[in-house]
Formats: sequence, structure tokens, C-alpha cells
Amino acid sequence: MSDLRTTALSLFDAAVKRADPAAALRRQLADQPLPTLQNGGRNIVIAIGKAASPMMKEALDLIPEPRVALSVTNPENLCDIPGATTLSGSHPVPDEASAAAGRAVIDLLTSATDNDRVIALISGGGSALVVAPAAGLTLDDKAAVNELLLASGLEINDMNLIRQQLSAIKGGGLLRHAAPAPVTAYILSDVIGDDLRAIASGPSVAPIGTPAQARDVMQQAEIWDAAPASVHAHLDATPNQYASLPEASNTLIGSNRHSLQSMLDTASDWDAQLISDQLTGDVEAAAQTILDAALAAPTDRPVALLFGGETTVQIKGTGLGGRNQELALWLAKLGAEHLTGDWLFLSGGTDGRDGPTQAAGGIVTAETWNQIRKSGANPDALLADNDSNAALAAADALLITGATGTNVADVQIFLRRPS
Repeated sequence: MSDLRTTALSLFDAAVKRADPAAALRRQLADQPLPTLQNGGRNIVIAIGKAASPMMKEALDLIPEPRVALSVTNPENLCDIPGATTLSGSHPVPDEASAAAGRAVIDLLTSATDNDRVIALISGGGSALVVAPAAGLTLDDKAAVNELLLASGLEINDMNLIRQQLSAIKGGGLLRHAAPAPVTAYILSDVIGDDLRAIASGPSVAPIGTPAQARDVMQQAEIWDAAPASVHAHLDATPNQYASLPEASNTLIGSNRHSLQSMLDTASDWDAQLISDQLTGDVEAAAQTILDAALAAPTDRPVALLFGGETTVQIKGTGLGGRNQELALWLAKLGAEHLTGDWLFLSGGTDGRDGPTQAAGGIVTAETWNQIRKSGANPDALLADNDSNAALAAADALLITGATGTNVADVQIFLRRPS
């Protein structure tokens, strides 16, 4: 299996490299340079998200003085950046560090004048890393709702619709705080379909929906009753406060689809096919989609089936894992039951982290399910308990890359060679 593993890792590496945020920003600013500021204005550079550090470093190499800069990222990607204040928040559940980052962002934005320009560098993860509760809400209120969302099985757009309505920054809030300064945003997408309203919950664009729609989604997902009373009161009473927003220039500089194309180009020696760039929904259903594609693929030549997306996990147990690890574990189970020959499946987050673990995802083969059993563990029980991290660790099947400094959602790779 060593050659399959080597190939899978090289394809994953190609996906991550194509999403390199510094290179993407460099290309964009070379193609469309920023105009020179007049009347002594400043460039106010704010980077938010898992790719904030490399984006900020590149920006400070390219954007002239006078300027002031603030970068907020996750602890794993935090580093010193000369010329910038650097902070970290918490992900996936916001904490007081996230709230402190939110206050710092708002303080800097509100110092802007009409001579200044705000340059926002936005990437995935910003929803939790920078939080500013709307009036009448607390950080505990937002954290409670976020935990409900993460366990709900809701699609990311529905999660962000709700998050936006509870925030003073998301859903265009950044624009209100920056006014009267114009905002130019460069965005690295971790959202399938690249809806700018959903990336980091859309701080520089109009919101996905209204307070009433947020309430309806929570009720349909059966999490409304468990939400704090203050959230009920806020969504019931708040008008559509972002119906009118200051304008901004928003540019997408990288996405999951670009990374999938890079994997296709890299797999030139294989019969490579992009099966789906919309792999979403529950991990069990996604695993069945991948299995069906594998069963339908040719068996007389090496095949590489590629997928991209962002699945969801319905949390029913108390185990540790993430959507990529659980998807890989489901493939190990289904593959052991239905696939023959030499095959390998990789599912990984391009940010290098899957859920609250140190793994980026999992790499499983025809032997993984039995290897878990041989270790003395019960893979069915671990799967039922959402303990994919322990199950894959028992078979040495975790994908561990460390933080990559980027985030364009997840990629999946299925490889099979003729028997």
C-alpha cells in the first residue's frame, strides 16, 4: 500500500499548495494593484481566519505605509509578524480570547476616517476566532448556540445564517464599523459553492438571511428550545438591521475548486476523475456516495476519484473526532464489506485540523477495519460513539499534517489499482 499512500499524500499536498494564501494574495495584487491613498490616509489591514498569518505577512510586504495591521488566527497558526499586532481566538467554539479579538477588531475599525482604506483579509474559521455578541447577548450565549450548531447536522450556510444574526461583526457588521472608510476584502473560501456571505460568516458582505429566518432554521433543526432565553428574545425582537450596508470590494482569491483542479493535474498518470465538488451532508450518506462511485469505476486500470466539500456529523456519542475522520471510518467499514482489490481512501481538512483533534483526517485501506479489531477495539462501537479519532489511531490510520496555514474546506481521494 506504500505507493498508494505516497500518491494520496502527494495529491493532498497539491491541494494544500494550490490554496497557499500568500501566493494567492500576491497574484491578485500583482494583477490589480491598490490605488495610492490621498490626503494622508492609512491602510488599515485586518486579517481574520486560519490563513490570517500568511496573508498578513504577504500583505505587509506589498502594501505601503502608512498603515496599521491586526491579525487574528487560531493558536496553531499564531506567529509574530513584524509590523502587525497578532492575536489568537478559539476554534471551533469561541472563548474569551475570541471576544477579546472581536473587541480589538472593532476598536481598530472605528478609528478609520474617510481618508483611510480598510483592507480585510478573510479566510475560514473567522466565525469562531473573532466574536462580538450583538447587543443584549453575551459570549456564553453565543458559545452555547455554537455548540448546538456544531452538533445539529445543519449545513454550513444555515449555521452561518444564525451566527450572523447574533453578531456585531458578521453578516456585514465589519462594514458598519469601518464606515466611512471604504473596505477592500480579499477572501480565501472554505465554503462549498464560494458563497461570500458564508465565509467566516461574511463580515464584509450582506447577511444570508434575517433574524426571523434564523429563528425558523433553529426551530426546524430542533435546537431552538435548547438555546438561551436571551437568544430567543434577540431574534424575536431584532429587525433586519443589515438591510442596507456600505458598499465594499470583495474578491475571491482561492477556493476548494481550485485545489481539486490542482489534484486532477497532479494525478496525470492515473485515470483521474473529479466526481463531485459538492460533497456535503451527513458523513454516512457521503460515504455511500463515495462507495457507489468506487463500485462504478473501472477495475482494469489505476483510478483516482476526487471529491471536495464539507460534510457534517450528527453527534450521538461522547467520542472524539471530526467530519473527515468519521467519513474515513465509514469508508473503512463500507469498503471492507463491498470493495475488493488494493484501494485507499483519504479524507482531510486542508487546514490540517479536523475537529478538536491534532489530526487533519484519516487514511484507510481494505485492511483498516480489521486492524482496528485486531487492536482489541470495537470499530462499530467507536463509530456509534463518534470516536473516530480513537478508532483510526488504533489502526495507525490518522492523517496528521500539522497546521497548513490555509483553509479551503476538505478534499477526498479514492485510489485503486488493478489486482
